[in-house]
Amino acid sequence: MVKENYSLIGIYGGTFDPIHYGHLRIAEELNEIFSFSKLVFVPSGSPRLRNAPVASKDHRVAMLSAAIQDNETFLLDERELSREGESYSVVTLRELRKEVESQCALCFIMGSDVFLNLSKWYCWHELFELCHIIVVDRPGYLSISNNKMPHELTEVLMSRQTSLIGDLRESSHGLIFVASTTLQDISATAIRESIAAEKSVRYLTPDAVLEYINTNRLYSGR
Repeated sequence: MVKENYSLIGIYGGTFDPIHYGHLRIAEELNEIFSFSKLVFVPSGSPRLRNAPVASKDHRVAMLSAAIQDNETFLLDERELSREGESYSVVTLRELRKEVESQCALCFIMGSDVFLNLSKWYCWHELFELCHIIVVDRPGYLSISNNKMPHELTEVLMSRQTSLIGDLRESSHGLIFVASTTLQDISATAIRESIAAEKSVRYLTPDAVLEYINTNRLYSGR
């Protein structure tokens, strides 16, 4: 029997408020590991399980566009920003699954902190019918013995985890890959707080993003 050979598409969601080098370095390293045909950034409109973004939709799109403009593999998808109501990743993945070619596998990227709350997501079991999940993690943090992990997630991780990239290319969905990348101690919250306190955030986010923030006086409270 001939095995399928799916091309991989990375899907990277988040508020990106603002996008910074932590996001971009993770995306770059994952792209190198998995050789994505493209990596799509999907800024969320109204996330259900976290605070509403501070910057407007238009500002976040502009900053994200400026940050990824020189990388041909990185793309921006604005569908969640134009959708009314709360943002649900499963709805986005349903749409993307219908739009991409049958020989493509979607790889939904999330941090280990997000994965630990996955069972709170809307229709979270359906995610495994639509995509693979790539969890960005420090080595050992998502071990099955982790007492922070809900029992149902432990079972899912045990049954679906793979350490072989080739496995992701042989199926269009259903697997979990825990990837180790260079995690930088940069957060959008810290950047916003530093700007509000009139402290420098240079080298935490691309110059084009910083210029946009300064020009539009974002996060300053003014």
